[in-house]
Amino acid sequence: MHNRLIHIIFTGLLLMVSCTLSAQSVKELERQQKQLKQEIEQTNKMLKQTQSSKTATVNKLNLINRNLKNQKKLVANINSEVNALDREMASLTNRKNQLLTEEEQLRQQYAALIRETHYAQLQQSPLLFLLRADSFQQLVRRIRYMMEFANLKQTQVARLKGVQAEIESQNDLLKANRKQKVESQKQLKREQEKLARDERKQQQMLTQLKKKEKDLKADLAKQQKRAAELNKKIDEKVRQQARSTTTLTQEQQLVGDDFAANKGRLPWPVEKGYISGQFGKHQHPVYENVMLDNKGIYIQTTAGTKARAVFKGTVSSTFVLNGTYAVIVQHGAYRTVYANLSSLAVKQGQSVATKQALGTIATENDQDNKTELYFQVYQNTNILNPSSWITKQ
Repeated sequence: MHNRLIHIIFTGLLLMVSCTLSAQSVKELERQQKQLKQEIEQTNKMLKQTQSSKTATVNKLNLINRNLKNQKKLVANINSEVNALDREMASLTNRKNQLLTEEEQLRQQYAALIRETHYAQLQQSPLLFLLRADSFQQLVRRIRYMMEFANLKQTQVARLKGVQAEIESQNDLLKANRKQKVESQKQLKREQEKLARDERKQQQMLTQLKKKEKDLKADLAKQQKRAAELNKKIDEKVRQQARSTTTLTQEQQLVGDDFAANKGRLPWPVEKGYISGQFGKHQHPVYENVMLDNKGIYIQTTAGTKARAVFKGTVSSTFVLNGTYAVIVQHGAYRTVYANLSSLAVKQGQSVATKQALGTIATENDQDNKTELYFQVYQNTNILNPSSWITKQ
């Protein structure tokens, strides 16, 4: 019986660990759901800031695509939560069954305990049980026996109450999990219906845009021309600065080393937003035969958002081109570029801290009220992929 109890307790501990891990998994899934909902809400704000007409635009399509991507993740996440709750309830049920078995065995042990002959004598008269001792040594043994018996009885009762309390706790957890599963299933259904509606909207907009291919390609050519002019201007500034700064001071070297050490952990150059244009070559979101080649990344956000420094450094240059401003911040051998600003909050030669505001990002009325920052990272004169330097979202 002793070995059987050890087995039950060990099995119960394993189930408790399994249940705890499952609960942690549910909590992590809920955290991810919250983040996804915040991102969807942010994108919806951007959609509301687009022009009020129902005219299809590439900007609207990009925002809808962004939402669809997050909605699919959210649906998958909620589905995983339902499965995790099922696993957790199975663990709780198993643990409850083990506890019920243990409770029954404790009851049987207790019943056997009170059937002991000495216990019957103790119940009749504890004092008489002691007085009937044949010798002083037997009296001492009987006193010790009475103390041990009292402790054993107390221990058995405490164990039984503990098991009963845990059974009640398991029942409460099971009830809460069943309720949460029902709510999750309802939410899953709502999100699936919303996803289906947005997928239909996406296809309708894609069809409209393809009908305007000639006009859109002409507009895209203008944008690419402006981007090429901006890239050329930035590249000239960076190379000019690199030539004039042949050697770094000790302080600049330390800043550069710190910048390099934080690769992949730098904060975003905006408080909230998403990468609307990836670095390097990639296909246009509408036209399969059109390739884009970005020298930095585009980060779309809401109107009025400030661009902020991703690391401490010195403003090495500010300039204006095609009606918008750009800021270059030096971090030792590295430079970060923040372009498409409607106003500046810093000046050349100024020291800036991490996350310090550099200026307000421009909202382009002729581009469906899009608010988009152009962000670049240089090491000396070499262009790097900014996505590798900022934290993952």
